[in-house]
Amino acid sequence: MSRPSARPSGDLFTAAADERLRQRGPLADRLRPTSLDDVVGQGHLLGPGRPLRALVESDRLSSVILWGPPGTGKTTLARLVADASSQVFVPLSAVTATVADIRAEVAAATERLGAHGTGTILFLDEIHRFSRSQQDALLPSVETGLLVLIGATTENPHFEVNPPLLSRSTLFRLEPLDDVALTTLAERGLAAEGAGATPEAVAHLVDHAGGDGRHLLTGLEVAVALAVGRETDPVTVELADVEAALGAALVRYGRDDHYDVVSAFIKSIRGSDPDAALHWLARMLGAGEDPRFVARRLVVAASEDIGLADPTALLVADAAARAVDLVGLPEARINLAHATVHLALAPKSNTAYVAYGRAVADVADRPVGEVPAHLRDASYRGAATLGHGLGYRYPHDESGGWVDQQYLPDELEGTVYYEPGPHGREAALVEQWRRRRARGGGPEDGEPTG
Repeated sequence: MSRPSARPSGDLFTAAADERLRQRGPLADRLRPTSLDDVVGQGHLLGPGRPLRALVESDRLSSVILWGPPGTGKTTLARLVADASSQVFVPLSAVTATVADIRAEVAAATERLGAHGTGTILFLDEIHRFSRSQQDALLPSVETGLLVLIGATTENPHFEVNPPLLSRSTLFRLEPLDDVALTTLAERGLAAEGAGATPEAVAHLVDHAGGDGRHLLTGLEVAVALAVGRETDPVTVELADVEAALGAALVRYGRDDHYDVVSAFIKSIRGSDPDAALHWLARMLGAGEDPRFVARRLVVAASEDIGLADPTALLVADAAARAVDLVGLPEARINLAHATVHLALAPKSNTAYVAYGRAVADVADRPVGEVPAHLRDASYRGAATLGHGLGYRYPHDESGGWVDQQYLPDELEGTVYYEPGPHGREAALVEQWRRRRARGGGPEDGEPTG
């Protein structure tokens, strides 16, 4: 039977939720796994026979770097390693620890090992915050095995961790939690809170978690507190509670939307509409789409739809993709927006894409012949007796840097796959190419060479 349904005023409602949250520890801490089997996600590391599980279960862990986005379980895994190990676990945060702290822990580890034969695991959270000199202070102890280092970082360790330290550690990359793992986490959180939730509420939490389990549980905890304030029995989290907790209105983005929205995104870039492309980009990122997926689509579009019309487009898209790993969200949204606008504004050409398709079809559909003798590898002993390389003319020996000779197999001589387009930089590149061939090669005065 429902209790009185009178809803308190906004201020009282919020105050009641705040009071409930203050009375209990954070949900994410209360749900921290106590065994490897309790961990959601990271099956590529923790599944049966997988590398990290094997090392932990055999208590043979050497120094490791755990690299992954926030809320993927780096700290949890470090603590589980400690629980399964016979060594002493010492946690430090790179935000507050100093070189003096490191030296003190090295001294303590030396005494511990000498007096009791017990090793030390040093967990260094946010290791990317350590300066080069601070990381160097760790190196001798890691190198000798006095300390087993577990470093956790959200940043690419190839950029942020000293190469000597990285080379002495095993790198494990943690992936953002997928929808299945996040849903499991939400169900555990609801059970711990003694609450239920509508499917729409759970789906909205999962969609907006961005692969971050801690973010999901924090939002869920606030949503439950809001649901309790409505004084209904049983406590049921509704979509409005989740929206209020996350401060985000519902963005409908199911499996079909994933394909439809990215299709609209690419077609808007292809159609040279930067406003529409930015709209779809915002829709994807707002719905929790993996930014690496967006970056991959931009890299493909740079070659498929822009190509030779603007050769810099691929460089911009590639740089944005690298920035996603280096910078991460939320800042990487700026890099993705930069690349999106550049690609939308760029002149368009799909000639390289189409030409490759023609070559693929040709290779699949008809006899393509052997490599012409003059193009075959002539670098090994006996190649000349087989006629390999005979008659080949080295273009760099010619005054114009180009020579007219056959490069296709005899069966395909004269075949044309690439048909130039008239747009952007491609037209100029092709015109220069044609002029060089007509006069025997070499750039004209004032002609760009790159």
